Amino acid sequence: MVDFKTIIIQVDEFVSNLLKTKISPDLKFHSYSHTKEVVFSVQELCLQCEKPELDTEVVILAAWFHDCGYSQKYVGHEEISCKIATDFLKEKKVPSKFIQLINDCIMATVYPQTPKTLEAEILCDSDFFHFARTDYGIHEHKLREEWSICLDKNYTDAEWHELNCKLLSNHQYFTKYGRDVLQKFKEVNIRLMSC
Repeated sequence: MVDFKTIIIQVDEFVSNLLKTKISPDLKFHSYSHTKEVVFSVQELCLQCEKPELDTEVVILAAWFHDCGYSQKYVGHEEISCKIATDFLKEKKVPSKFIQLINDCIMATVYPQTPKTLEAEILCDSDFFHFARTDYGIHEHKLREEWSICLDKNYTDAEWHELNCKLLSNHQYFTKYGRDVLQKFKEVNIRLMSC
């Protein structure tokens, strides 16, 4: 039997160290703090989910690993994240079926998101939890800076505003909590942005 509490503590330590030492400082948005926020969001969404079949440990582990691939490449980082997760978890003797579930969650975050399980839905909603936060402007500013440095994508203020309005307006949450609660707060941000 796998002691997931111990595994989660070990993953927290491993990923925290990886993201703090191997991620480029040019990643203003996809940083250690983003991963930590996603983990907290996953925990919150898991508490809101009243389905007994939910595998909380799987989605928490997926949250920790989901952006580790940025330590090696930007575009297509999800596949690298899965490899890092697989290598680490195999070493800890986590059964393959759990590793596959974790990798499925990570791959569901590829944009546009395609979650097929409740766990993947929770991770996807957590990855875009910031759309519903009162400090959304700080997050989108960091992403704009990151895209400029890492992808050489530079936008005028008007272009960036239009892109953000489209992104928030076209985005959908998958979980019940996301649809019932986060969506309302996201709509507030859309209104505040005068989209």
